[in-house]
Amino acid sequence: MPTLRPNIRGTRRLAAALLAGGALLAPAASFADTTITAVMHSSLRVLDPVITTAHITRDHAYMIYDVLTAVDENFQPQPQMADWTVSDDKLTYTFTLRDGLKFHDGAPVTATDVVASLERWGKRDSGGQMIFDVTASLTAADDKTVVWTLASPFPPLLNVISKQSALPPFIMPARIAATSPDETITEYVGSGPFVFNTDAYEPGVSATYDKFEDYVPRDEPPSWMAGGKVVNVDHVVWTTMPDNLTAINALANGEIDYIEQIQVDLKPILDASPDVTVEMRDPLGYVTIGRPNFLYPPFDNKKVRQAALLALSQEDVLATMMGSPEYYTICGAIFGCGTPLADETGSEPITSGAHPDEARALLEEAGYDGTPVVLMQPTDVVSLTNQPVVAAQALRNAGFNVDMQAMDWQSVVQRRAQQSPPDEGGWNLFFTNWMIPEISDPLINVMVNGRGDDAWFGWPDDPEIEALRSDFAQAPDDAARKAAASKIQAHVMDNVNYIHLGEYAMPQARRDVIDDMIQSPVPVFWNITKDGE
Repeated sequence: MPTLRPNIRGTRRLAAALLAGGALLAPAASFADTTITAVMHSSLRVLDPVITTAHITRDHAYMIYDVLTAVDENFQPQPQMADWTVSDDKLTYTFTLRDGLKFHDGAPVTATDVVASLERWGKRDSGGQMIFDVTASLTAADDKTVVWTLASPFPPLLNVISKQSALPPFIMPARIAATSPDETITEYVGSGPFVFNTDAYEPGVSATYDKFEDYVPRDEPPSWMAGGKVVNVDHVVWTTMPDNLTAINALANGEIDYIEQIQVDLKPILDASPDVTVEMRDPLGYVTIGRPNFLYPPFDNKKVRQAALLALSQEDVLATMMGSPEYYTICGAIFGCGTPLADETGSEPITSGAHPDEARALLEEAGYDGTPVVLMQPTDVVSLTNQPVVAAQALRNAGFNVDMQAMDWQSVVQRRAQQSPPDEGGWNLFFTNWMIPEISDPLINVMVNGRGDDAWFGWPDDPEIEALRSDFAQAPDDAARKAAASKIQAHVMDNVNYIHLGEYAMPQARRDVIDDMIQSPVPVFWNITKDGE
C-alpha cells in the first residue's frame, strides 16, 4: 500500500453536562476503582454482531465475546479459545477448547456452544457461507472437542474463521446462538474479558463494560486479536459525543481518556495539550466506499451504476474528508493498495477525477427517468459525514435526482438492512468505511458477495462473481489466487458492485495516563493500563 504518511505525535445528556459545567462523567463517577472513559467513532445501538457489520457492534462484541482462533499482527491464525489439528486429506479440522473457559453467567463453554455459534455465523458471513457450502458435518464430539468435516477441501478455512472483521465468529451460549440469524439476540452473555453491564446501558448514549474476574487469558503476549487478553482496569465506559469539538475539549480537560477518531482540522487543539498524545494506532488505514441498492431503480441498471462511478472522484471525496493529502491515498485496488492481491484494473474512471459529461451521456443511454436516489447521510461520525455531501453534488452535476436524507449513523445501520422500496423507508445509496484487513481478499470482503438476499446490504445477485470467489477459494497457489482476485477486481469495476473511493488514515487521541494500548486496527481495551488510579 502506498505510504499514508501519517507522522503525528503522539450523550446527548453527557455532552450537555460537559458543556454546562465540565463535570466528570456520570457513569464513571460512581466507580471507586479504575475506569477508562472512551468516545468511540459511533454510538452503540445494535448489539448483535451477526446481523450487522457495523464496526461499533464488532468492537462491542470483542469486549464481551471470545473467538476460537484469531489472526495476529502478521495475519497468521493463532489459537485463542481452541487449538486445532487438520487431517492429512485437509477435510477434517478438530478444535480442542482450552481449560478455564467460562461464560459470564458461570456456565462452562462447551463444544455445543461453539457449534451453534458457528452455524448461526455461517448463515450470514460471506466467507462462512462458502465454508458451509462444502461442510459435510460440524459436531461436538465431546464437551471440549469440535469436529468440522468438509466434503471437499477449503484451504482458507482457518483464515476465514480467524479474521478480525467484518463478522468474526464470536462464541455465544448455544441457547442464544439458536436465535435465527434474521432475528436480533436479546441476551448478551459471552466468555470474553469484559461483562456487558446491561443495567448501565443507555442505547445511543452510554455503554459500560466490567472486568470479567473469571476470564483466563492466554499466556502469549497480545498481538492484534490473538494472544493474552489481560484486563488491567475495572470498568470501561463508552460515552457518546457526536460533536468532535466537545469530545476534544473533554479530553483536553481530563474528563474522558480516549477518542477513537479525531477530526483532522481540530487536531491542533490537542497538539497544544501537554497531557494528550495524538497518534496513529491503526498501521494500515481504511478504505471508504459507496454501496448502491441492486433491488430497485435506478441502481438495478448496470449502466446507471456505471454513470455513478463516472460522476464521482476519489480525490474530491478524500480531500473533503481529510483535508490534507498527508492522511489519504488515491487507490483503485479494491483489496487495498500494497496488499498481496492489489490490482487497479478498471479503476481509472474513479481515480482520475469526476467525469460528469460521460456520466450524463451514459444516463441518457440507460434511459434514466429522474428516479430519485435516496442517499442516506450520517451526521454524527467524523469519518462519514462528508462523503454523502460530496457525492450528492457530483451525482447532481451528472444529471441524477438526489434525495439526501440526514440521520445519525445508527439509523443508517438499521435502515440499510431493510429491503423496503426507497419511497417506503428503504434506500438507494449509502457510504461506509472498512479497515484494510477486512477487505483484503474476496472471502473477507463482504462487498464482493453476490448471493442476492444472502449478500451484504445492497443484495446483488451476481453468479459471475460467486464463481470467481469459488475459483479463489480453491486456487492451488498464490499465483492462481492473484489471478482470480484480478478477475474479481475487473468485474467489480465494470459491474459496480460498489464504488471504491480510496484510502485514508484517521488519528486517535488519548490522555497520557493511558498506556500500553495494542497497535491494532480494532480498538481493544485489554492490556491497557491507566496511571493515577
